[in-house]
Amino acid sequence: MEGVGVTGATEARMNDAPHSSPDLISPPPVSFWRDRPVVVTGASGLVGGWVVRRLLAGQANVVCIVRDRVPHSELVRSGMIDRVTCVHGDICDAALVERTLAEYEADTVLHLAAQTIVGIANRNPVSTFESNIRGTWTLLEACRHVKTVKQVVVASSDKAYGDQEVLPYDENTPLQGAHPYDVSKSCSDLISATYANTYGLNVAITRCGNFFGGGDLNWNRLVPGTIR
Repeated sequence: MEGVGVTGATEARMNDAPHSSPDLISPPPVSFWRDRPVVVTGASGLVGGWVVRRLLAGQANVVCIVRDRVPHSELVRSGMIDRVTCVHGDICDAALVERTLAEYEADTVLHLAAQTIVGIANRNPVSTFESNIRGTWTLLEACRHVKTVKQVVVASSDKAYGDQEVLPYDENTPLQGAHPYDVSKSCSDLISATYANTYGLNVAITRCGNFFGGGDLNWNRLVPGTIR
């Protein structure tokens, strides 16, 4: 990656890594990930659990920054938590984040930590802005200082585009979130681009749509809610 990249895909292609197969069950490229120090934020979430599983299959050295221990999360339920290094703390804690990146000599950072449930985000704007906006700049500032960090992926959402009169939108559509969750994602993306454009930090932003899959604990979503 050079500078900032924005993609609507759920997987970022980093440096010389081979293109990922659309088959989510296929093994990741072991030659790329083997022994690579990777820090994952938000590892107890839906996407985080499956990302950690893929990284472990690729023999990466995985370090997770986890705020809350969620017993029914994929990370804990599957036992993967015993196969990774867990740093317990808040992504907004600048000293903790920088210490983690520095002491574990992070090469790749996958930033998934966020308030991802739109209803909760809109009812609690301040805590949403703290985690989604402050958490992003705290992590990126730490990445700027820790020289072992080679690449960063920031997980975002198509909600960053807000309401658009012209559809479908693409990666060049202006970001104009209007509600707390949307605004938090618009801001996070712009901050990420700032660190790429101003400081040369190697950042890719993924703007994802709706996810579904095993380990989804948000019963308000269509698929788990229907199954329940």
